[in-house]
This record gives sequence, C-alpha cells and structure tokens, in this order.
Amino acid sequence: MEGRGGQGNWGLEDAPGLLARASLPIMPAWPLPLASSALTLLLGALTSLFLWYCYRLGSQDMQALGDGRRVGGVSGGSGGCSEPCRPSSGSSGEPGEGPRAEGLVSRRLRAYARRYSWAGMGRVRRAAQGGPGPGGGQGILGIQRPGLLFLPDLPSAPFVPRDAQRHDVELLENSFPAILRDFGAVNWDFSGTTPLPRGWSPPLAPGCYQLLLYQAGRCQPNNCRRCPGAYRALRGLRSFMSANTFGNAGFSVLLPGARLEGRCGPTNARVRCHLGLKIPPGCELVVGGEPQCWAEGHCLLVDDSFLHTVAHNGSPEDGPRVVFIVDLWHPNVAGAERQALDFVFAPDP
Repeated sequence: MEGRGGQGNWGLEDAPGLLARASLPIMPAWPLPLASSALTLLLGALTSLFLWYCYRLGSQDMQALGDGRRVGGVSGGSGGCSEPCRPSSGSSGEPGEGPRAEGLVSRRLRAYARRYSWAGMGRVRRAAQGGPGPGGGQGILGIQRPGLLFLPDLPSAPFVPRDAQRHDVELLENSFPAILRDFGAVNWDFSGTTPLPRGWSPPLAPGCYQLLLYQAGRCQPNNCRRCPGAYRALRGLRSFMSANTFGNAGFSVLLPGARLEGRCGPTNARVRCHLGLKIPPGCELVVGGEPQCWAEGHCLLVDDSFLHTVAHNGSPEDGPRVVFIVDLWHPNVAGAERQALDFVFAPDP
C-alpha cells in the first residue's frame, strides 16, 4: 500500500477525511444565510412599493370625491339642487364648469370599476369622459343642458309619462291626504314678518321656500319626524334617489307674484315627481317650451334638465302654490348604472 500522500489506493483509515471533503459546498457565490436575507429584503421593498402605490391611488380617489362634492354642491351646487328651480353654478351652462366636473367624475368612476366592474358602464363611462351632450356638447345653449352629468342615449322629453313610474306615482297619490296633513303641521304664513320656522330653508329667491325631508341624498331626521306620512311614503318608493346627491324630497312653496326663470337641473338621469298639494289659479310650469300645470292630488313627472320656468301669477288672496317634490331615477337608467352613480355621487358621510 502506498503512503497517504501518493496517488495510489486509499485505505480505510482515510475514509473520515474523504467524507469531510465531500460534504463541503462547491464554491458558493454567497454564504446561504446572506443570500436568503438579501432576497427577503428585496421582496419586502417591492411589497412596500406596491402598497404605497395602492395608497396613493386611493388617496387621489378620495380627494377627487371631496373636490367633486365641493364643485357639484352637496348643499347648494348643481349636485345638491334641492328645488326644481334653484339656481346653481353647475347648472348654469357657463363655460368651464363641465370639464372640471367631468374629470372628478371620471376619477371616481375608475375607483368604482376597480372595486367592482366595468360591466354595464358604457353610458356612464361616456358621460364621465364628457361625451357629447344635447346640441353637440355640455354648455351649449339649448332647451336641455344638464349642468353636471349628461347620460347619453336616454330617451328625453320635458314631461315623462306617468306609467314610466307607475308604482311610485300611485303610492304618492294614495298618500296625498297624509302628506297634505303633514304640510298643515309645518305650514306658516310666509309673510316674512316672523322668524323663519324650524325646518324651513332660507328663501331660494323672493317668494320661494322649501322644507326638505331629504337634501342631496341625506335624510333630515327632524323634518322627517315632523312629517310622518310623507316620510312613510318616501320609504315605500322603489326609485327614490335616496343615496345620491342628486336626490331630494320635500315641500316647495311659491308665493303669489313669484317667478323663477330659465333653470336647468344637474342631470338627465333623474325625473322630478311633483305631487300637487295646493294649486291656486294662475300657476304655471313651462319645461322645454311646453307649458303644463299641476293638479291637486296628482303627480307630474318632469325632466328638469330641460330649461324650465315656474311662475305663480295669481293674486295674493289665492295663497301659495304648494307641491311635494321627490327626485326619482329616470326609468331608463339601468340598475348597474344606478349603483355606479350612487357610488360616484354618494352624499357626504
């Protein structure tokens, strides 16, 4: 047998050394613990970057929503128009109002699609992108110019047939006695010689008053408690825009001699239902150039995105015109579109 330093055969006494040599790694680039730590740090950094990106997207969407509410108006702008003839910056047709609102609506709609889906959102998406409105675009003078949102391909007429919202129309008309009693409980002389009673909003214009049960999609609890019959009727409606800044409900009073000219509502996605409570002679509603009048105990469905004028041409002895107004979804707005618009135009928390 040759020595251990030779190149010949190995003996049994050499086995421990050979096993020790075989167990050594083959030239690793890094020690294994160090490579694992580096990979962990890299994955952690990528995860943190992704979470930061998601946070930034969410923050931008929430900021867009807040800005949209300030522009659209939860309490007085175009989104929060709470009377059929209320003036608003967003519904004035002034150049420059549309593009700002369109950008905010687009961002909020993208947030909705990320959370849910784009399915059924074709018209809403085109509306958010500022698709062509009536007459070739928003802000173009015409008889229909919604100030904030024009939903394309919606059948348009100044007055909507009663059958389009038969259930809600019949429910409101059947509730006429209870709603009229509620008005009697909150009524006052409207002379201006006494302080404004609790629940009544400051006059929108000379001779135009309102008491709201819902304002821009938010329930007004004190007024609802004072008007239980009207509130009960609202709770039974199927198409009331109760969770949307476009949605309002309440009593509208117009004194003799008052006149409100040339207004347009914020969107064609809604229909305003007017239930006549007290209709003296000389009252008139003109929508899109078509004159119409209310009748006590009956509903009138109006697309207030059309240019409209309200007037009470009666004498002081006739007393005020009183209607109960409820904002309903346009019958041709689909369920998926309603859900998306409720998300985009959700009222303030």
